[in-house]
Amino acid sequence: MSKRLTAGKIAGLNAVSDARGVIAAAALDQRGILKKMIAKDLGSEPSDAMTTQFKELVTNALTRHASAILLDTEYGLPAMRYSNGKGVMLAYEKSCYDQSGPEFIPVYTEGWSVLRLKEQGAAAIKILIFYSQFEKPSVNEQKKAWLERIGAECRANDIPLFLEPLAYDVEGDGKGVAYAKRKPEIVTHFIQEFSAERYGVDVLKLEAPILMRFVPGTQVFAGEAAYTRTEAMDWFRRAAAATEKPFVYLSAGVTNQAFLETLEFALESGVDFHGVLCGRATWQDGIPAFARHGAKGLEEWLATQGEENMRKLNGILERAHPWHEKYSLEKATA
Repeated sequence: MSKRLTAGKIAGLNAVSDARGVIAAAALDQRGILKKMIAKDLGSEPSDAMTTQFKELVTNALTRHASAILLDTEYGLPAMRYSNGKGVMLAYEKSCYDQSGPEFIPVYTEGWSVLRLKEQGAAAIKILIFYSQFEKPSVNEQKKAWLERIGAECRANDIPLFLEPLAYDVEGDGKGVAYAKRKPEIVTHFIQEFSAERYGVDVLKLEAPILMRFVPGTQVFAGEAAYTRTEAMDWFRRAAAATEKPFVYLSAGVTNQAFLETLEFALESGVDFHGVLCGRATWQDGIPAFARHGAKGLEEWLATQGEENMRKLNGILERAHPWHEKYSLEKATA
């Protein structure tokens, strides 16, 4: 690929990568869902201060083993000082989409711009967008224009843009075998769509193109098949082939073991990916310790199981590829 990157985008991508150029990043930009997870074990909604403390403790622990951390502006900014010198990505979207309708309309976080996020210390910008080609055309055009504006902001401020497109079920609840069979087509379509230069995306943060619980023989197989193992691997390859951009995988809230199996499945499929932005799979099991025993309980969990989760993840990432293999850095522009 001969696409040129500007100096600022190169610097940002280097800041969130390890020495090999692999993006081995942790994701901790969850907001409403994190509060709900803590509340489940706490018995009441946590305060904003408690939510921020959780992010500070997790950031301090995980960035000792990660190349970067993804945070939010609502509760995560104080955690930036605990990033152990690693790069920080900041999320631009509001925690939830516009809930006035079923179309998952994206919303900016009020009071922020790419310039302001960069001034805050962000090395890269992350944006999330729900997308399905089966949605009403008018809705999808609105989403495309929204993303185009963000891409233009990132170009103007010379900072890399990570895009997290997520599939959803226009026809149902996204849980059954019918949706499992449609999901690969949705994911592959939006990978190709958002790789177009008009959007200004530098790295794609992707979910697996299939639902692993519908693949026979996997550890998470739930008993109903949507694809054979061969078909599932073919979808991994087809999705990867839909872009020339570097891409990383997200964990989508599954357990640590399930995420590791997904990554191994991608590697077995022959997919060359460029790292991870791993969220809940890494740290969610530490929430009960935090809710019941406070900071000390979480610190103890992070020093044991949390560190083990990162060790296993980094072992798999030894086979990931550097992001810069997708760009001609010798032609980078100032």
